[in-house]
Amino acid sequence: MGKGAKGKSKKAGKSSGKGAGKVSSKKAAEELEAQAAEDEVIAAHEEAAVEQIQDVANALRVGKGFVLADVDTSGTPGFTGKKLEGKAALKACEAELSDLLERLFAESTTGSKRSLLLVVQGMDTSGKGGIMRHVISVNPQGVKATGFKAPTKEELAHDFLWRIEKALPGAGQLGVFDRSHYEDVLIVRVHDIVPEAVWSKRYAQINAFERKVIAAGTTVIKVMTHISKEEQKARLMERLDRPDKYYKYNPGDVDERSHWGDYMEAYQAVLDKTSTVGAPWHVVPSDRKWYARLAVQQLILEALRGMNLQWPQADFDVEAEKKRLSAS
Repeated sequence: MGKGAKGKSKKAGKSSGKGAGKVSSKKAAEELEAQAAEDEVIAAHEEAAVEQIQDVANALRVGKGFVLADVDTSGTPGFTGKKLEGKAALKACEAELSDLLERLFAESTTGSKRSLLLVVQGMDTSGKGGIMRHVISVNPQGVKATGFKAPTKEELAHDFLWRIEKALPGAGQLGVFDRSHYEDVLIVRVHDIVPEAVWSKRYAQINAFERKVIAAGTTVIKVMTHISKEEQKARLMERLDRPDKYYKYNPGDVDERSHWGDYMEAYQAVLDKTSTVGAPWHVVPSDRKWYARLAVQQLILEALRGMNLQWPQADFDVEAEKKRLSAS
């Protein structure tokens, strides 16, 4: 009886697996079809969508008197369109972004020391990973991405900026920090990891460090992806509702939610003390993922356009090389 029950269970499980496979395949096909249809609609709206991009950088820049609590996390500052137009605008600007990043890289081959650093800070689930996938991925050549987690023993043996300096982009590169040196005035403050007498001095140290980085030829863009506590809860719940999202879920994220107010207070201090003329902060409302991606893309584009990047001139006789090549 036991043996028969076991055999039946195997057969049933095998049959169930086949059925699940068919359902999964059908769902995947439907999703691909839906995505293809959306892509066609987006393509048709690209030209008009670009016209709805206004001065995103100025709308998001942190200035004197900025109050984080006043930010509408579902807002779309500097963009007048809706979700469809936002996706279309993002798509429409990809070619220019890729071109400018290639120019930045090309410049370095002739001795230019210029580079770009994007610092992204934000609460868990605020869309930092999505920015990497949907914005930076247009031109992975010359991109140096670093995700900063809890410091190792080796890193703790050095000054808190030691590991940051090691990760800075080289000439011609776009460096992306997923979290950064700002963790050392955020999480350490919220959880009392180091005394206030220590972390309170770090704001000035960070400003001095960033001035040095800028003087060496790196343009710095600092972004806070800002979501509401309610939106974070919804995103965490989605991860629990979908098996393909379990790997993203960290039970510790729920514990961190109890410190939300403390984190907002810590972020306000960061914005007050480290949004400088040379490296201002930009607070990006991120309840709408499509807007956050578009906004960060526009911040990068503005920085790259301001660099007046040029293709390097040939250091050889082009016509002579054409003749040599033809004859070879």
